[in-house]
Amino acid sequence: MTNINASMAGSVWKILVSKGDKVNAGQDVVILESMKMEIPIAAEQDGVVKDVLVQEGGFINEGETLIELE
Repeated sequence: MTNINASMAGSVWKILVSKGDKVNAGQDVVILESMKMEIPIAAEQDGVVKDVLVQEGGFINEGETLIELE
């Protein structure tokens, strides 16, 4: 299992994947908003989304797990 973590603190602007989706390395999975900038977060490896641990509009801290892949 692999976790996709936030690279910075901010709000979850958009979640681009759902539980069960197949993702490829480099694919954007979440877009964060911080200081009025949109920051895409990409998967570092291929996998299937096991769980989405955040909700759109929620605030997250740097290093917090956003998505679990299997």
